[in-house]
Amino acid sequence: MEHSSLEGEDRGGFGDFDPSSAETRSAYQDGFGAADLGDAATSVMPAAESEGRTWEELTGAGAEPWNAPATETAAPTSWDDPSPDSPNMAVASTDERMPSLDELLGKLTELEGSDLHLKVGSPPAYRLDGELHFAELRSLTPDDTADFADQVMPPHIKERFESEKDADFAYGKTALGRFRVNVYRQRGSIGVVLRSVPPVSSTFDELGLPQVLERLSKAERGLVIVAGRAGTGKSTTVGALIDHINTHRRANIITLEDPIEILHSDKLSIVSQREIGLDTPSYQEGMHRALRQDADVIFMGEMRDREAMESALHAAESGKLVITTMLTADASETVLRVIEAFPPFQQKQIRFMLAGVLQGVLCHRILPRADGQGRAVAVESLTINERSYERIIDPELTNLLLDAIVDGSFYGMQSFDQALIALYQKKIVTFQDAMAHATDPSDFKLAAQAMGLSTS
Repeated sequence: MEHSSLEGEDRGGFGDFDPSSAETRSAYQDGFGAADLGDAATSVMPAAESEGRTWEELTGAGAEPWNAPATETAAPTSWDDPSPDSPNMAVASTDERMPSLDELLGKLTELEGSDLHLKVGSPPAYRLDGELHFAELRSLTPDDTADFADQVMPPHIKERFESEKDADFAYGKTALGRFRVNVYRQRGSIGVVLRSVPPVSSTFDELGLPQVLERLSKAERGLVIVAGRAGTGKSTTVGALIDHINTHRRANIITLEDPIEILHSDKLSIVSQREIGLDTPSYQEGMHRALRQDADVIFMGEMRDREAMESALHAAESGKLVITTMLTADASETVLRVIEAFPPFQQKQIRFMLAGVLQGVLCHRILPRADGQGRAVAVESLTINERSYERIIDPELTNLLLDAIVDGSFYGMQSFDQALIALYQKKIVTFQDAMAHATDPSDFKLAAQAMGLSTS
């Protein structure tokens, strides 16, 4: 099958982007620097300076602006313009040339940032190590953001955007990499958020992921749930898991994504990537068809609702290995979210079904590295043994699931607090950051003191 491309661009399909090229890999040293896109379009972070770092320090000492020196801007001329005193205001001429979208994305890649925000009334903004920073450029106009959106939206997406006022899709170029795009409307104008999607170029160890993933990748059937809040690295973990299976197993892998993020070329396995709305109408329909396509492994982008959960459970029960994601905070919440998505009269059946097919739950939290070089991931992992099985099927014991995780290290389990203690012990993160992300900060501090670690 031929895939359409236009001068190296990938408009929602595969294009000519090579995720395994050395050029692309060099742009992504930190696999979790560009996490999966959640509600990035609505995030609001401090502008310009973070933790004492200026824009000049982030972009390189003495770095020149991209264009002409900035000059004072005129007063706003419409309700959509910011006040001249606004901290978001770029001090620049209104006729100053705005860099092209590819130039802006090139700068994002150079800075190893995760997101580019394009919103009317503010300069382009980059998310670097979790913080938003405004570029030294003029504020964007409605024509600027409309033009940026028009450059990246394929025709079928434009039709959807006109009717729904929001659109999610993928954009890629060989020299830049691949990006997940959200285009939305706000106050009558168009906004665009582009999230960098790192190619698969790292092992589980290099990404700081627990070794239990190696075992989960060998499972012939069952359900693996990769969970965490938006922007915590779920896409990176799923990409690494699929790539590991692709590299070490002879299997038929089918992915159902909205949109397709990380591209996988065939290795030992065959990988078919289907985009919701373009290649199949819905997750449910895609799952139904995958069972008739001789799939060994099925990746479903997200279990968003009861219908998707039911499809995943039935596919896992039929003998497929199903990998999916959920927006949940920890393993216990993930289990309860699945069970409580069903009406009360079904929940006993769902408890037994889930306990019978579940291979593992991997929940993510992201925190700054102690050396200031990117971010580290802490992973809570739940697998199935006798104790965790009993706590899933028995409503009276489900609230004790964390106890089974804490005591289940032999089976590859660890709690968030155990993962954070390990990161702090290796001096990857600071005590203050680890305690701020702990499930129970008081218990975390006591555990650190018991291990003889500094808590000051």
